[in-house]
Amino acid sequence: MYQYRITLEGLGALEGSTAVFETENHDDLFVVLGRMAGRLGLSEEETKSFGVGLKLFGEPILKHKDNALLQTMKPAFLEFMKTMKEQIIAQEKAAQEAEAAK
Repeated sequence: MYQYRITLEGLGALEGSTAVFETENHDDLFVVLGRMAGRLGLSEEETKSFGVGLKLFGEPILKHKDNALLQTMKPAFLEFMKTMKEQIIAQEKAAQEAEAAK
């Protein structure tokens, strides 16, 4: 398990508001973000936000198998993750093939 300290800092009208917490994830989030970069049709900032949010959202679903509420999300979450991973792998493969063809 990888450990993280997450810091949320408010901007604008929320300046000065903060939330800090520690969490774990079975993935290296820095590697995940690197693999997502440029492959989801999102801006760099949106990709980071989406990636971190998705991984923070998913870990409790996978960890708490006895939580009925979280388990209602599991089938859709796993299907989404499978589809996203397939898309990223396909794009990585296409990029490698294009590079090899040069």
